Amino acid sequence: QVQLVESGGGLVQAGGSLRLSCLASGSFFSIYTMGWYRQAPGKQRELVARITSAGSTNYADSVKGRFTISRDNAKNSVYLQMNSLRPEDTAVYFCNAQHPFTLQSLEGQGTQVTVSS
Repeated sequence: QVQLVESGGGLVQAGGSLRLSCLASGSFFSIYTMGWYRQAPGKQRELVARITSAGSTNYADSVKGRFTISRDNAKNSVYLQMNSLRPEDTAVYFCNAQHPFTLQSLEGQGTQVTVSS
């Protein structure tokens, strides 16, 4: 079973960039659909970006053109490059792994991203 550890969060000024990383342990990482979710205080959790095992991606409308998700199966890792950050991007970001057949998901502990205006 895959276990996930996120890193790369922090405090950044509006307009800045951050790169989140998620390292997965366990077997068969390459078959999982990987995603990044976020949750801001008082708001519902939302999908930010997702990448399938084949490399297909999709993004929330609010981050299109600013965020890029990628994966490196050789390193068991998925990344989220976040550019042109806005205060409304402030949230805890969670890495998510979904099994393609069982559709079971698991997440890491999350990493805080804070964007100051």
